[in-house]
Amino acid sequence: MKKRLLASLLSAVLALSLLAGCSGWQDNNGGSASDNASTETDTAEKEEEPGLTKITLNEVAHSIFYAPMYVAIEEDYFADEGIELDLVCGFGADKTMTAVISGEADIGFMGSEASIYTYNEGATDYVVNFAQLTQRAGNFLVAREEMPDFTWDDLKGSLVLGGRKGGMPEMVFEYILKENGIDPETDLEINQNIDFGSTAAAFSEGQGDFTVEFEPGATSLESEGKGYVVASLGEDSGYVPYTAFSAKKSYIDENPDIIQGFTNALQKGMDYVQTHTPEEIAKVIEPQFPETDLDTITTIVTRYYDQDTWKSNLIFEQSSFDLLQDILESAGELEQRAPYEDLVTTAFTAKATQ
Repeated sequence: MKKRLLASLLSAVLALSLLAGCSGWQDNNGGSASDNASTETDTAEKEEEPGLTKITLNEVAHSIFYAPMYVAIEEDYFADEGIELDLVCGFGADKTMTAVISGEADIGFMGSEASIYTYNEGATDYVVNFAQLTQRAGNFLVAREEMPDFTWDDLKGSLVLGGRKGGMPEMVFEYILKENGIDPETDLEINQNIDFGSTAAAFSEGQGDFTVEFEPGATSLESEGKGYVVASLGEDSGYVPYTAFSAKKSYIDENPDIIQGFTNALQKGMDYVQTHTPEEIAKVIEPQFPETDLDTITTIVTRYYDQDTWKSNLIFEQSSFDLLQDILESAGELEQRAPYEDLVTTAFTAKATQ
């Protein structure tokens, strides 16, 4: 665990004015800058609309992985709840958490491990998770050839292009290896020295036997005939609370109606993806990804749809929170477990599902 995370977050507040969009960046929780990049939404440049409460949401990445949220935006579900949403990309979980702690953002959307780190650092007005969006990891294992009978034992003796140490993609990958009796230190070699957004390019140029990729990297490698998806880390790691919405405890206490309206809008987006086809979902969120063609968006949505990425509701269950802490412990990133009852509230999600 980064023992000085909270101090780093506070010192980074001065840099918040530099944040603007996701161009050229790849987050450690998923999402590509090259094809999935997006600047702040148009609402960020508009005056607050009469009758609507302006809320700043700082998202860790702009990714098709988070489709239900973009459905809620494009279908005006937030406006229906009296909210004008200012969507800002945070350039990483640390920046997103900084924005929330400093008050630059009202709500943060990131991996919930960040809330555990700051809580354990002793934050008094700590960040509480109030809604969970994704329940699967969003990355895939890509091989150089088709392997219909792939097992994790096939990685023994191989070179894999992985993620940075301590990042969720790498921690989930190593967790899966250990669950399958594979020692990440001795049974294979994991290259963690390549920038996360550059692994697909490195793999296409001949580096590594396998690579761990988010979308659109995995789909791009397949479409170019340079790689084949052989396993889903989301399926093999179990139901992990990979990304969640959170806000400072004080903000939630002072603005319960706003949090409830925000959660209601998200639940409508969740309901939409549960009752519509990947083709319909892709069409709705297409404006959020102007640099990606509709066929590619559809392919990626289908992949996430088929692996049960999105919950039918937003309730952040304790079993998922416990699994997350198991993964952090396994990776050596957690010295003390945090209490579920402090860091998660289900009051708003329970009401939104009624």
